[in-house]
Amino acid sequence: MASHSKASVLETIRHDGIVPVFHDADPTTCTEVAARVVAGGLSTLEFTNRGDGAMGRFQHLLQWASMNHRGLVLGVGSIVDPGTAAHAIDLGANFVFAPSFSAEVATVCNRRNIPYVPGCGTVTEVQRAYEAGCDIVKLFPAGQLGGPAFLKALRAPCPWVQAIPTGGVEPTEASLGAWYGAGAAAVGIGSKLLPSAMVTSGDWAGLESSVADAVAAVAAARGTAD
Repeated sequence: MASHSKASVLETIRHDGIVPVFHDADPTTCTEVAARVVAGGLSTLEFTNRGDGAMGRFQHLLQWASMNHRGLVLGVGSIVDPGTAAHAIDLGANFVFAPSFSAEVATVCNRRNIPYVPGCGTVTEVQRAYEAGCDIVKLFPAGQLGGPAFLKALRAPCPWVQAIPTGGVEPTEASLGAWYGAGAAAVGIGSKLLPSAMVTSGDWAGLESSVADAVAAVAAARGTAD
């Protein structure tokens, strides 16, 4: 069962402004990265469903968080079928992200009141997702779709749309400011926030600094920095 309510998950995502995206084949590495995400100042983590045994590592992360960082909102990404979505929710996923929209996955998530954030690339796909009960959509791959200009154009006729651009977003004040200015509720960032070189070498201090720098960039882009 999810450890956080749907309302609090969505509020945390909007508040943080960045959803880190990560996966690794080593359970210990996964928990180290999650710990640095929290220490750097973020409260969510999307663990992508990639490779054999990914759901087992996700379960390990959930168990670790329940004992060490109960405030961390853990969710799963790269979900494309209802069976995997149901399994992730049974394990305790607090949200489900996907690279594409599936009405069947939406039904599974809605039944359990779990936020479902599907990847969309057209206005029609965004509308289908909203009709299926999604609160937020993921623009993916955001860079290839046209960047902030695409989101701004999309929200002109559909100002109610809340989106999380993912793919091609930089953890810098300039990039974040452009996306927030276009109306992004938050952004998803993977290796540009959590560099693979740091993860591979075990540079945990460097990883924590990378997250902290991104948190500062969010504040600066939103005009909330001290």
